[in-house]
Amino acid sequence: MSRNLEFIQELPKAELHLHIEGSLGPELMFTLAKRNKVEIKFTSVEEIHLAYNFSNLQDFLDIYYAGASVLINEQDFYDLTWDYLEKCSRENVKHVEIFFDPQTHTDRGIAFKTVIDGIHNALSDGESKLGISFKLIMCFLRHLDEESAFKTLEESLPFKDKIAAVGLDSSEVGHPPSKFKNVFRKSLEEGFLTVAHAGEEGPPEYIWEALDLLKVSRIDHGVRALEDDKLVARLVKEQIPLTVCPLSNIKLCVFKEMKDHNIGELLKNGLSISINSDDPAYFGGYLNQNYLETMNGLNLTFEEIGAIAKFSFKGSFLTSDLIDNHLKEIDHLVNKYS
Repeated sequence: MSRNLEFIQELPKAELHLHIEGSLGPELMFTLAKRNKVEIKFTSVEEIHLAYNFSNLQDFLDIYYAGASVLINEQDFYDLTWDYLEKCSRENVKHVEIFFDPQTHTDRGIAFKTVIDGIHNALSDGESKLGISFKLIMCFLRHLDEESAFKTLEESLPFKDKIAAVGLDSSEVGHPPSKFKNVFRKSLEEGFLTVAHAGEEGPPEYIWEALDLLKVSRIDHGVRALEDDKLVARLVKEQIPLTVCPLSNIKLCVFKEMKDHNIGELLKNGLSISINSDDPAYFGGYLNQNYLETMNGLNLTFEEIGAIAKFSFKGSFLTSDLIDNHLKEIDHLVNKYS
């Protein structure tokens, strides 16, 4: 095992940008399709693996939504989430803040309760059995209209105690944050925190809108922020976390190769960035793989990777005392390897 991999394996980490539906691997998709007698266009696990070869966000979303069709019963959502948490446990991930997309399921007749109970029960078991703390974030699909988002918000209210924040995901280009300003205002009134995908394929203006109109606590992706110096200055001043997803960015051609990624520049500019896996079953790696390929591809030091891991906790919704405990563990490990 390389020293870099050894370090990353030991490193305590939080994951703040993970779509639980995007952790549905080919094996589990095939198993659930058979269990639920759902017809999918693939006749083998190998065929599904081949289908995961796409080159842009929309192609990915097409297979992503097709894959979600195998999720029907509460047990399916539990198994999906538990499968992800077991991987987290093996990779020393201590805290997760995961997204789920209710509309992907309720629009095909699955009850909101079925979805959230399955996911939340697995997360609760993960906390008690694996020691992984969690927060759950409900996302609105931005390719749908705001009326649909309002309906989802209403459906979520009986489960407010299980949801920490609302977010905004799916196709970014052509669907600016301003499209959802009213439902985010209502979400804030209901006591939810807010986050939003912005500045991945969309322009820096979308990041401004997410900050000013949606009042977000952090920006998911945000790699295009460097195109706007005033925006960078604001993000640094306000310490707005960016949840960056390196392998996702390469797979979706935001950057051609890892050596072209701007994570190093984001760090040098004083931005608070974390590394995350986004939709790991589709994008070629879970959290440790993202850390390792970023570290190797950009020649980052143990100190720089340690700083990114610290930002993953600082940017979380954990209490300050829990954050401090994790930061001390990271400092100890960095000193050991440096």
